[in-house]
Amino acid sequence: MFSSRLRFLTAGESHGPLLSVILEGMPAGIPLSLDDLNHELARRQKGYGSGGRMQIEHDRARITAGFMGGKTTGGPLGLLIENRDWKNWATRDIAPMTTPRPGHADLTGTIKYGYDDLRLALERASARETAARVAVGAICKQYLRLFGVVVGGYVTEIGGEAAALPEPPDYPERFAAAEASEVRCPDPEATERIRAAIRQAKIDKDTLGGVIEVVALSLPPGLGSHVHYDRRLSSHLAGAVCSIQSIKGVEIGPAFHNTRRRGTQVHDAILVDEDGSLHRRTNRSGGLEGGISTGAPLIVRAAMKPISTTLTPLESVDLATGQPQATTYERSDFCATPRAVPVVEAMIAFVLAGALLEKLGGDSIAEMLPRYENLKRGHVDDFRLHNQEWRFGYE
Repeated sequence: MFSSRLRFLTAGESHGPLLSVILEGMPAGIPLSLDDLNHELARRQKGYGSGGRMQIEHDRARITAGFMGGKTTGGPLGLLIENRDWKNWATRDIAPMTTPRPGHADLTGTIKYGYDDLRLALERASARETAARVAVGAICKQYLRLFGVVVGGYVTEIGGEAAALPEPPDYPERFAAAEASEVRCPDPEATERIRAAIRQAKIDKDTLGGVIEVVALSLPPGLGSHVHYDRRLSSHLAGAVCSIQSIKGVEIGPAFHNTRRRGTQVHDAILVDEDGSLHRRTNRSGGLEGGISTGAPLIVRAAMKPISTTLTPLESVDLATGQPQATTYERSDFCATPRAVPVVEAMIAFVLAGALLEKLGGDSIAEMLPRYENLKRGHVDDFRLHNQEWRFGYE
């Protein structure tokens, strides 16, 4: 697994009493806003196409460790998020679940762990766990903002209805427009088409997926490394995004579109200004070259499949009888893509926070801020090339 100084663990089930998180590796001295943290949790609960559970939960996080006097201590941060739906399950006799739903972890999880009821897989595999990830991401975003780094996202497509986004992009404007849209799409016309598609999916007792784009602005060059597979920033990002429930694909920049072009149409030419600063006219690399950040906006796209729980029954097998049996509906969203935007943002913020921590070193924010100011930014004077012939010297 990819290594990082920053790591987190979540615990809890979909209908258990709470979700808990331990985030380890954050330096001391970071001022945290609980309002900002809870704002991110609230964003995860908004979006047209969400299911009935969002009428029950009103997520708020409690920080229970590693945060005193309004700042991080450098110790592990502990967080708790209550599951309000728990009271509806606490004294209920749970009906046996013996028919696995295609697309879920019901069958694969039971094969792996030998459960005697499929619900044991469902409860932990549920995307309810993403509330804990968003809490982690909210802390990482606050850390990144101390260095001017902003992470935002939006929907570019749902159910085949794609947004028309102007070029060159004004990313802050896109972020704001997306938050004003109930499907988190910055294109008003596409918003209406997407809303209609989700509404039709509800009528048809079906579900929809889509594409999410997340962008990190003001990221310094030099994060990540080309020297090992487990230090490439691209590897960390792809793994983190694909770890999210229902995410089945990821690309950095317009990666799949680039495969249909020639190399001279893909790679970003390096130019120099009169003052010696290096820059690019284009960003087809998505802000990464050789697994290392370039300083351009980092662009990550995630493909989210349609939610696996459908009102229309799917073919399956009752594992208690061995006979064919259609699936039974379990409350879910009709389209979770708008709600998944802050989840993808959170995982990308977590990876970038870890990469920046590795680059800067140190145990407190007071140590890190001066080091950040001294990072190389891509200026001709930053380079010390001897410009002479040399030999490898291996024997």
